[in-house]
Amino acid sequence: MSTLEIAGLSKHFGATKAVDDANLSIERGEFVGVIGRSGAGKSTLLRLINRLIDPTLGSISFDGTDITKLKGKELRKWRRNCAMIFQQFNLVERLDVITNVLVGRISEHGLFSSTAMRFSDQERAMAAKALDRLDMVPFALQRAGTLSGGQQQRVAIARALVQNPKIMLADEPIASLDPGNATRVMEALRTINNEDGLTVLVNLHTLDTAREYCSRVIAMREGKIMFDGPASQLTDDVVRDIYGTEGLEEFNEAVTSTSVRSNPPVAA
Repeated sequence: MSTLEIAGLSKHFGATKAVDDANLSIERGEFVGVIGRSGAGKSTLLRLINRLIDPTLGSISFDGTDITKLKGKELRKWRRNCAMIFQQFNLVERLDVITNVLVGRISEHGLFSSTAMRFSDQERAMAAKALDRLDMVPFALQRAGTLSGGQQQRVAIARALVQNPKIMLADEPIASLDPGNATRVMEALRTINNEDGLTVLVNLHTLDTAREYCSRVIAMREGKIMFDGPASQLTDDVVRDIYGTEGLEEFNEAVTSTSVRSNPPVAA
């Protein structure tokens, strides 16, 4: 049985259909890239899956459980099982790195323990292991705000890992990164997918990245799913058919601008 089933999913904001009758079946352990121009509905789709927003129509089920009907404790449990990585990292800059990672464990604690930031030795070992997988242990006691963008994103991935999720969603995780750090982040997500068998859905704005890292690609336009298939089938001709010549040029331009970005070098 498929891990994630999306049926007739729609989200309307007034007259705008951000997601329009989406239907997907995603198997456990897939690495799925979602591409589309700005406003295509990529971020809305991930936020619907995570239940950060509620759908207008349709359903989302995970291993037979209707996610759209969850409330209270069960909804919080789903959000823990469905880890979310954002473009802007969402770290607490004044806290050190390992504490930021441990924030991923807060949902396992009561209110007092969470407020006091009290974590067990086992949880601290778990956070250290997650940082080690992301090559970030040397920065464990450093304030998060002093890190580069790529380093902060890897801390955010480590934070997601300590949630012990069943699925990981990443919303444009490399959009603001230089090429070197973008590669490190995508390699980290691929390693997690391969070694943990974790289902990964990642929103991307560059074709080359989707083709290189994702076994399956979903292309969206104006809220609709226009392509869903192996990355090898997402040729320039297919992209041109979906988005037109201007859209193809925009995707290629995104790749070019990423490759020539003049950010200063940062530590690995």
